[in-house]
Amino acid sequence: MERTAVNPWPWSAELGYHQGEVVSGHTRTLYCAGQAAMSADGKPQHAGDMAAQLALTLDNLEAVLSEAGMSLGNLVRLNVYTTDVDLLFQHYGVLAARLGAAGVAPASTMLGVSRLAIPDLLVELEGTAVG
Repeated sequence: MERTAVNPWPWSAELGYHQGEVVSGHTRTLYCAGQAAMSADGKPQHAGDMAAQLALTLDNLEAVLSEAGMSLGNLVRLNVYTTDVDLLFQHYGVLAARLGAAGVAPASTMLGVSRLAIPDLLVELEGTAVG
């Protein structure tokens, strides 16, 4: 698989994401459902704790990727939904560090929403991976 970053402007790469990515030579695409801070038995975790929810959400996204034989390094698109954009930005380093360690800066969109499917949830990540 070959990935080519598309960045008409440098500011997004400095924030840890690309405006787009051209992917060629891949054989599989995984579309991940939104992942949130849910336990293995489907219970929301860490009510009110954005940092803990973000970490568990990333763990859950990685679990889905792993089940498909992929990792964060395969992400080419990441949508971030949060009920509190300002609070998420205070803990954005958790996300940026994990993506940076995987060597990726997927095309991303962050949206502030009034609520997620379960009221205690603060953040949800939806990704597309290729491999």
